[in-house]
Amino acid sequence: MQLKCIKTCCLLCTMNELDPFVRRSGLAKCFGQLHLIEDEDLVITLNGLWNVALSQPDDAEFPSLGIFKCMAKLIDRSISDGNWPSRGKNACVPYYAAHIIGSYTMNKAQLADIAIKSGVIGPLMELLRGKASWIEQRVSVRALGHLASHRRAFRAITIHEEEIISLSKNIASTCFGTVYNEFVRLKSRKRVEYHRDLMTRGCGGLEVENKKAEEWASQLQCWSLYLLNCFATKKRSLNLICEKEFLEDLTGMWGGLQNQSSFSGVCLIRSLCLTKDGRRSIANSKQVIVTLCNLSRSSDERQYKAIESILSLLQDQETRFAVIEFVVPFLVDLVELKAIRGGGSTTVGDRITRVLLQDYGRIKCGQLALKNKKSQNALDEVWNLKVERRKKDSMTSEQDVSERKVMVGMLKREGNQKFLSGDTEEAVAVYTKALELCLLNMIKERIVLYSNRAQCHLLLREAKLAISDTTRALCLSGALGPHSNSLWRRSQAYDMLGMARQSMVDCLMLINQWTKFKAKGHVKIPYYAVRMLNKQISATSPFHLGVGTSTPNLKIIDNGARESMASGDQVDQHRRR
Repeated sequence: MQLKCIKTCCLLCTMNELDPFVRRSGLAKCFGQLHLIEDEDLVITLNGLWNVALSQPDDAEFPSLGIFKCMAKLIDRSISDGNWPSRGKNACVPYYAAHIIGSYTMNKAQLADIAIKSGVIGPLMELLRGKASWIEQRVSVRALGHLASHRRAFRAITIHEEEIISLSKNIASTCFGTVYNEFVRLKSRKRVEYHRDLMTRGCGGLEVENKKAEEWASQLQCWSLYLLNCFATKKRSLNLICEKEFLEDLTGMWGGLQNQSSFSGVCLIRSLCLTKDGRRSIANSKQVIVTLCNLSRSSDERQYKAIESILSLLQDQETRFAVIEFVVPFLVDLVELKAIRGGGSTTVGDRITRVLLQDYGRIKCGQLALKNKKSQNALDEVWNLKVERRKKDSMTSEQDVSERKVMVGMLKREGNQKFLSGDTEEAVAVYTKALELCLLNMIKERIVLYSNRAQCHLLLREAKLAISDTTRALCLSGALGPHSNSLWRRSQAYDMLGMARQSMVDCLMLINQWTKFKAKGHVKIPYYAVRMLNKQISATSPFHLGVGTSTPNLKIIDNGARESMASGDQVDQHRRR
């Protein structure tokens, strides 16, 4: 990368040197002296190095010439010399220095080894301890996480193991409060100037700053969790990570709207569930189990992590019976799940079935007993659906199949008529009868019947039943082409229960489905969907500020029917398939 030299910056001039030998010797000399200069353009130099590190993180040239030692010395100077950071733009120096270390150690173990030998751990630990601000903590925890992901570098980091675990847990649990108190709640003129400059690069006002602060706070949390995960995957300090209060905090760490694919609380929970001590601690936390059950029905990639975590708990005989009675009523809705986002398996439902039914024979024989009648009924339903009905369907004649299709169609129309006439409870009964008549391979009919019955449950304010039916419909329709009506109805049901994140995820997935038709000229994103999305984005914003969130750029098509969102009963009431 060619960098334009501004004024007389020795390092930038040397980087543009054409003679390779002169360039390398000059760069090594500059890296050795950079921490001593008092040039007001030091930050410009570091910004150039930062851009190089971001664009070429695997290039070993600068690391081999002493950039890590240089960055470590710059961080040390900014911490030890109280007056130096206040001169010029020097306050930004530790941020850039830690960011450069993190970028070069992201991928290659040999570069991480060079960083360790150059003494970067001590300065990074000082930033992690909060010797500067949360801005520097963000890049220090990122750098330490990248170092900890490499085997040899991890061994060097374990010298500070207990402190790193304690600091990372505290940062993950408190970072949003810290960012709010130290930045977001302050008026523009009272905010730290270099914080504003680093976040917005001089572009944007209060709204942009708040949006970026939320994004960076979320990243600070995610990178703290990733650093903890480096210890959890190696079965280190599990007793510290698995403290009950922190496990409960994990359930609310989801990455945020702008970082949905980043490392979240459920990712760390998944890693803990791969260890015996982790499973034991998680099985004893009802709040974590509730969160996993809710996430197991999510529309995003967190579903895979949640399901795998639950299956790990069920496959361990020590934790199986501590959680089975609670999780079965949730998992029964997923036994026909095929593909799953973020998972390689295409038969997730069959795996769930095998794990749930592994003790079913002993339960039926009276050797084991479930205390919860609802859980027992759910297990019976799994057996009936995945075993008994399969046997019966395999023996059904072609004539019987044709007759059933006709009868199912008639019942569906009858249910629609009862629904339209306001006899909602009767409509539920008719749809239920139609579902019982359906063969398991009548996928399209079952999807619509489950979805229509869910709409009835919405009108009856039975949100949990609506979530159950829509989840079954979505399992049948598959992750690659989820049933739009079911997504919307489940989003409404979650909204009724105050589960804003789940409602928002379903609403986003629904809008993604609609936008897939853009190339065909059929894009219709109704007003009510955009309104629901805006409502949930506002509700899930950690700072609860309208200016602190972002809304996708959506095309709103009203079509003259702006349904009221107050009751949650409105969508597609008169449109039946």
